[in-house]
Amino acid sequence: MLNSKKTYKIKGMTCDSCAKMIELDLEDAGHICKCSYATETLEIEGDHDIKKVIDIIKKAGYTLEK
Repeated sequence: MLNSKKTYKIKGMTCDSCAKMIELDLEDAGHICKCSYATETLEIEGDHDIKKVIDIIKKAGYTLEK
């Protein structure tokens, strides 16, 4: 099975620490990801339930745009 990567826009981050917090929250939920404050993007590897990702992002205080 090929590992696919999806990239999403995230709104509401104010610094690099915001991006790191999002990464840690998603990694705690079992996702492999990279979040960038500079580009306002989130890149997630592999299969993921986008609804669960959105919930995690929302609980952290940010908005994910599909």
